Amino acid sequence: MSIEKISSAKSFEGWHQQFRHRSDVLQCDMRFAVYLPPQAQTQPVPVLYWLSGLTCTDENFMQKAGAHRVAAELGVAIVAPDTSPRGEGVPDDPEGAYDLGLGAGFYVNATESPWQSHYQMYDYVVKELPQLIEREFPVTDQRAISGHSMGGHGALVIGLRNPERYRSISAFSPVCNPVNCPWGQKAFGAYLGEDRAAWREYDASELLAARGSGKLILVDQGDADNFLADQLKPQALQAAADQSEAPLTLRLHPGYDHSYFFIASFIEEHLRFHAQQLA
Repeated sequence: MSIEKISSAKSFEGWHQQFRHRSDVLQCDMRFAVYLPPQAQTQPVPVLYWLSGLTCTDENFMQKAGAHRVAAELGVAIVAPDTSPRGEGVPDDPEGAYDLGLGAGFYVNATESPWQSHYQMYDYVVKELPQLIEREFPVTDQRAISGHSMGGHGALVIGLRNPERYRSISAFSPVCNPVNCPWGQKAFGAYLGEDRAAWREYDASELLAARGSGKLILVDQGDADNFLADQLKPQALQAAADQSEAPLTLRLHPGYDHSYFFIASFIEEHLRFHAQQLA
């Protein structure tokens, strides 16, 4: 599996780079971004995987979150994949809606037509991408995972289902209970069909209630988020954590919305949280 460098820019004595590669799992070309802190020039460093939200690409977090300065200080690499497969022949929502298809992979392994041949984002993030990163870049196998909105959902689900692979889990404004919200019901119905048991395997609240968590979880949510009541439902995640006595820290921040201004305000705390677990 070869990779092609698309761009490279020095940032806080480290390097932000974009790459393209052929994904066997997704059956298309994929792009991802990597921030390598200055410590990576002399030794392998741990890595934080960041999963972005609906309509995003690898670029949103790297350009808007202001994470490079703290990652450079802490010696943590950041990897940001795209949010869905892309390219000719990859199916999209027939009505062009933003919450299904391109830019809206929801980090599941699709089982339904026409999605199943390309939309295997769960396996891409959990298996294929880390194998590539750990082969091609100076990183260790010490991993953490985080994300925003749809990507926060992905980070929670992937972290909870793979505790042996991730030292810590965090999220901003995650879709906490997708089986009970419009975004999740639309995406899961399309990608996974009518089997609600399959849906629950990709629902952080369901997973946390049933399995608990041996990993620390940090979630930040703004109380002025337009999607809070209908789509995000953090109260379901808190109830699941209370039921299973899971180590969840859920913080509600007055006045903050769903934007990257919110993420930029608290990303330093998330990076320090993960760095402590990755040490």
